[in-house]
Amino acid sequence: QVQLVESGGGLVQAGGSLRLSCAGSGRTFSNYAVGWFRQAPGKDREFVAAFRWGSRISKYAEGAKGRFTISRGDANTVTLQMNSLKPEDTAIYFCARGSSLTTVESEYTSWGQGTQVTVSS
Repeated sequence: QVQLVESGGGLVQAGGSLRLSCAGSGRTFSNYAVGWFRQAPGKDREFVAAFRWGSRISKYAEGAKGRFTISRGDANTVTLQMNSLKPEDTAIYFCARGSSLTTVESEYTSWGQGTQVTVSS
């Protein structure tokens, strides 16, 4: 069973940046898509960004375009660089692994526990 562990969350002021990491056990991401999702208090979990390991193709939610970047980190890690953060970006951020590069949450079958991101105004 693959294990995904997110890190890098925290408290930041509006306009600041955070870099989230998703670490996987073993050869976790080869031939898979990796996505980031988030869930704000009282809201459904929503798609943020995704890419296919080994590919230049990525997808972003409209609100993430131009501010967030998903990329391959060190071995078996995926990062989400978040710049120009806004209070509405406050949420728990989850990484997930799936077979297809998609924005659809149900297509991702392995999930981490999440990391809290709080953006103060």
